[in-house]
This record gives sequence, C-alpha cells and structure tokens, in this order.
Amino acid sequence: MSTSQPDASRPSEARAGDDRATPDDLLHTRTGTDVSPEDLVLAAGRDVTPQNLEWARRKLADEGPAALDKLLP
Repeated sequence: MSTSQPDASRPSEARAGDDRATPDDLLHTRTGTDVSPEDLVLAAGRDVTPQNLEWARRKLADEGPAALDKLLP
C-alpha cells in the first residue's frame, strides 16, 4: 500500500489558471434586454416587496440599466 498522495506529486491543471483574472466583458450577465425593477431587487439580494420595488424604480430612473451592472460582477 502506497503512502504517497497522487495529487501532490503532479501539477494540477485546475490550479494553473486560478491566478489569472477573468476579463471584465465575460463577467457581466446582462443580455441587452431591459432591466426591470424586479431584476434589480433580486440582484441586490432583497425580497420583492413594494418598498424594494420602489427603491429599484428610483435607482433605475437615476442610473439606468447600469444600476444592475454595478450589482453584478
């Protein structure tokens, strides 16, 4: 029975790219469609309530669709 650890002796391909950053254009999830207040509320991790929907409407009116980009990577 061998006591060596097989993963420790060979380089891991999964670890090879871990130190590189993902380009910004690959991180954004918006598909070019309109952003709804519900989208913004959910992206912020909030419950869909009348108060949160009003917050999202104001934020969208002030910032436009970029409001969603600011919340999501």
